[in-house]
Amino acid sequence: MKKYSLAGIIAAVIIILDQVTKIAVRNNLELWSSKTLIPDYFNLVYVVNKGAAFGFLNRGDISWQRTFFIVVTIISLGAITMLLRSTNNKDFFQISGLGFILGGAIGNLIDRILYGEVTDFLDIYVGTYHWPAFNVADIAICLGALAMIISIYRNKSNAPDTV
Repeated sequence: MKKYSLAGIIAAVIIILDQVTKIAVRNNLELWSSKTLIPDYFNLVYVVNKGAAFGFLNRGDISWQRTFFIVVTIISLGAITMLLRSTNNKDFFQISGLGFILGGAIGNLIDRILYGEVTDFLDIYVGTYHWPAFNVADIAICLGALAMIISIYRNKSNAPDTV
């Protein structure tokens, strides 16, 4: 399979899963509500985030973060496309990683454009320690980053020694 097809299919699947799950949460939970699924470990929540990962710039007293994150995401999409163009056709991990990151970035971009904020709904915790709520797009971006790290490691270990 060609690299653009593989990355595009992965991105499309992520975008669909991300948007379908966010729609389900918005339609079935009240904003700021929580439903325990696994006591002491996992809740389904409905929260929104105007900022970035882990609530960075998620503040009500600033109004420019929507435009800022839309512009940054569009620039990032261009960078991802350039990386994909320069990727070896046989580097499955890099191609897949870029597809996951692309899908996740577009999934959260759709929220920012349509709603001005990103819907998060997965809440993992142990005792009183909560990981910040996240969504399918966030998972995809993390998986994509992991795949990129694997690709870099594999390519480094396959590179000829130069001393």
